[in-house]
Amino acid sequence: MQTFITKSEQETEALGARLAGALCGGSVVAMFGDLGSGKTALVRGMARGMGLNARVTSPTFTIVNEYLGDIDLIHFDMYRLHSSDELFDIGWEDYLSRGAVCAVEWSENVEDAFFGDEVRVSFKKLSPNEREITVEGVELC
Repeated sequence: MQTFITKSEQETEALGARLAGALCGGSVVAMFGDLGSGKTALVRGMARGMGLNARVTSPTFTIVNEYLGDIDLIHFDMYRLHSSDELFDIGWEDYLSRGAVCAVEWSENVEDAFFGDEVRVSFKKLSPNEREITVEGVELC
């Protein structure tokens, strides 16, 4: 487990780029944290770190955004889901089988859909700009 303090959205994005460098296709990144804690900024950085030239936005209303590249990034927002059954209804297993990196915001809403091998990232707001971000399941250089 590693804990990082970021002091701006740009630093959170840079951490996401570092995280992307430690992932391989098929990785699941389960994110936990309150509204506005930096989850989407981390995914923006992950996309950049994966070489994806995409405008990353939160998929709160669409539930899933896909960014295509050498390794695809599939960005989920589970805020509006009430159980993992709803996640399976939208094709969770099909997404997992594609070999993409899956980044899941609001993982606390669907935690029983994970298999225990996911990378877990927890966010805590320390101030309007400062975040404590804990990463488990992978070592960042």
